[in-house]
Amino acid sequence: MKTMILCAGLGTRLKPWTEEHPKALVPVGGIPMLRRVVERLAQQGFDEVTLNVHHFADQIEDYIKSGGLPVGEVSVSDETAQLLETGGGILHAEKLLSKDSRPFLVHNVDILSNANLRSLYEEHMNHGGLITLLVSDRNSDRKLVFDKDLILKGWVNLKTGQKRPQSLQISEEDLILAFSGIYVMSPEVFSIMKEHGFSGAFPIMDFFLSGIPGLKICGVRQDGLDIIDIGKPDTLHRANLMIQ
Repeated sequence: MKTMILCAGLGTRLKPWTEEHPKALVPVGGIPMLRRVVERLAQQGFDEVTLNVHHFADQIEDYIKSGGLPVGEVSVSDETAQLLETGGGILHAEKLLSKDSRPFLVHNVDILSNANLRSLYEEHMNHGGLITLLVSDRNSDRKLVFDKDLILKGWVNLKTGQKRPQSLQISEEDLILAFSGIYVMSPEVFSIMKEHGFSGAFPIMDFFLSGIPGLKICGVRQDGLDIIDIGKPDTLHRANLMIQ
């Protein structure tokens, strides 16, 4: 199975560490976050990894060359010329991710979880959609809205009432769930992105919420899912305490 780990972000919330290092190499329990994510993926059968790099890209590439990642194949998608955000970064890596028809899992480098990633990948293979989002009931002001069959309808900010699309109608049967930063995509999404004008830098959520006809996006819930976003000093501190 193949995966892309999003490593290009500036990590501004983790300053002063990210003034001299990439967020992907921030240590959690003495081990770089990137290695922790790759180890988790490798344990569940993912043996082909693509990384996108921008901020202190040379440090990540040196870490790869040093043998720091326990996985069979590592490819690098270079964004040093321009930071392309999540959606643009995935599209930029098209040649690396679409060598064959197999889907690929996308994982933010700042996410620690107990998710069953193999199961998520297998559910994507079975339901016939082009994108599968791992979601949960965790606390968050910004959530995704799914119908009773867990097909994505839109997005809502529970604090402000903002919706995407603005015409979104939420019924009693709908499920309002938090996004995990982990998802599976089929390579067919690349042609759909380009056909509908997606290019350059753009957030992947803009694509998810674009309402493109035929773009079936499904949600998957896993019981007991525990997620920590280490992208902020307080959650990074909590992660270090949990791992020690």
